[in-house]
Amino acid sequence: MYNGVVNVRKEKGMTSFAVVARLRHVFGQKKIGHTGTLDPDAEGVLPICLGKATRLVETLTGGTKTYEAELVLGIITDTQDTTGKILEEHPVTVSEEELREAILSFEGKGEQLPPMYSAVWVGGRRLYELARKGIEVERPTRPVEFSGMEVLSVDLPRARFRVTCTRGAYIRTLCEDIGRKLGCGAAMSALIRTRVDDFCLEDSLTIDEIARRMERGERDFILPIDHFYRDLPRFEAAQEFSPALRNGNAIAPGDPAAIEDGSELRMYDAAGEFIGIYRRDGQLMKPVKMFCEVAQ
Repeated sequence: MYNGVVNVRKEKGMTSFAVVARLRHVFGQKKIGHTGTLDPDAEGVLPICLGKATRLVETLTGGTKTYEAELVLGIITDTQDTTGKILEEHPVTVSEEELREAILSFEGKGEQLPPMYSAVWVGGRRLYELARKGIEVERPTRPVEFSGMEVLSVDLPRARFRVTCTRGAYIRTLCEDIGRKLGCGAAMSALIRTRVDDFCLEDSLTIDEIARRMERGERDFILPIDHFYRDLPRFEAAQEFSPALRNGNAIAPGDPAAIEDGSELRMYDAAGEFIGIYRRDGQLMKPVKMFCEVAQ
């Protein structure tokens, strides 16, 4: 079984679940998870976790993301993008400068209402399940933060911009909010995710590229789990502690002077295999997050 993270470039027209399904065939294993959905018509960076690295999904999902989006003014749709049903049409009389100012005005912290066509849970149901039945329900706003807002081009009634956002923000909703602020409405017409934390578009691979590399026996594109904890100090336990490590137990390797009390570290066994994240507690090192198979 492969354990690690792959920087996948999701192509337009695929769902995130379809990406996972195809990669299960490529890697020959079922244990694969993605780190946050991208709409079918969106493309770009989609980190995929393999094997034991699926325990990283929540960590990687919580990072910041950067997008390049295009909006078109003058329409409001039920999905907030141009794939949806047009609900309203309005004349576009704004200037290029007014559009630029409206886009840049969303820089900073704010509140956003999740769209009905989203995977957000409300009352035990996904919002998109209700939306498909024509049902709209009240849902709470979410705190969001937008940074690095940059207008890339304007060709009225269209504009392209770049934005970095926190978890839970919807660029579709941002586009509609920009249109509402201008009084003419707007819908997202294109979206590409260029970065998820340290994963960038330039280093991403399509599914076909991954399949070809696997056929050639290349594995260097699979980032090992401990790569994501590289800022923590490394500690390699003596052979005598291997059984305790495999049982998920704390160990007392003496006084690890190089490790401050209360700090976390990367734990390895005597063979150099990454075991997980431990925390020093006095003379003990206690497990925080395990990435090895714990003995039953």
